[in-house]
Order: sequence, then C-alpha cells, then structure tokens
Amino acid sequence: MGLLLIIVVIGGIYSGLFTPTEAAAMSAVYAFFVAVYVYKDMPLKKVPKVLLDSANMSAMLLYIITNAVMFSFLITNEQIPQQMAAWMLDRGLGMISFLLVVNILLLLAGNVMEPSSIVLIMAPILFPIAMKLGIDPVHFGIMMVVNMEVGMCHPPVGLNLYVASGLTKMGITELTVAVWPWLLTMLVFLVIVTYWPALSLWLPRTLGMM
Repeated sequence: MGLLLIIVVIGGIYSGLFTPTEAAAMSAVYAFFVAVYVYKDMPLKKVPKVLLDSANMSAMLLYIITNAVMFSFLITNEQIPQQMAAWMLDRGLGMISFLLVVNILLLLAGNVMEPSSIVLIMAPILFPIAMKLGIDPVHFGIMMVVNMEVGMCHPPVGLNLYVASGLTKMGITELTVAVWPWLLTMLVFLVIVTYWPALSLWLPRTLGMM
C-alpha cells in the first residue's frame, strides 16, 4: 500500500492531475482510507482526536514558520545577505574558501530561518558568485539542499525536531541531545558533497541530462 501511495502522488503530480500541495492532501486522504478501512488500526471513533492532534501540530509548525519568515523579512530589509555577498567578493575568495563560507552561512541561517526563506533570500545572491567561480549549478543546488536538510534537524527552527517532539512527546532539549550523532553524520556528508562534485553530478551525467 505504501508503494501505491508513491505511484498515486508522483503520478498525479507529473500527469498534471494535482499540484504538489494538492498531492499532500491526497496523501492524507489515502492514509485515512488505509488506516481505517484496510489495516483497521484506527477506529472511526478515534478520528476526531487524530484530527485535533493534527491541527495542534500544524498550528505549532505554522507559528514557527511565521516567526522565521518575519525574521527573514527583517534580514532582507536590512540588506544583510547583500552585505555578506559584497564581503565575499571584496575578499576575493577562491572556490574552496567560497564553498566553506557558504556552508557556514547557510548553517547559521538554518538556526533562525526555515528552508524556503533561506533559499528565496540566499540563492539569488550566492548563485551568481558561484557561477563566476566556475561552480557547477547542479552541484551548488544540491549542496544548498543538503544544508537545508541539516537545518531541519537542529534547534531552534528545526521543524523535524518539533514534528518528532509532537509524535514522541519528548522535549526539544532531549531530542537535540539524541539527534547529535545523526547531525554529525549529516555534516560529514555535507563536507563530502561540497568538495566532491562528482558525487552530485554522476547521476545527471549518466542519464544524459548534462
């Protein structure tokens, strides 16, 4: 049933039947049908409580995203990303130094901003610099995505932590301690992706997309 969900969601998006946002709603409806009528591990009498719990978790996440977006607006209004880009250009950073600074910048941004805001603000500023230094755009994009994944798993705006907290009823501090080994692993992977472009590019090249 899980594989069928992938087929329905991916197939629906690529066939144009629904948008990615609508696909999320379709996934929820599909999960409801499977839980209630196929596996029968969620009686109908529990549905109201499940909906209420879902609403509570959604409200918590939306509150976090709202504050992160507000912080992003303040940063943009003060032109801090542009000043950082100007600083990097003035220092004449090479490719290795530039990638290191970008990683540090994105990891710091992940502490206080949510991923979509980081991409919308940072990508248009950092991308032209990366192109001037001869960095492949696909490689640079994948590096940014990995950075966003790391940001999703550390406080205070790590949305995955808050989802896990809501599901496990554990405190954020306790979860942060538990997730450290995985965060370190992700950071090692980030270093590999950053300084080994072939890892990011071999599949597009193999498929003839580059």
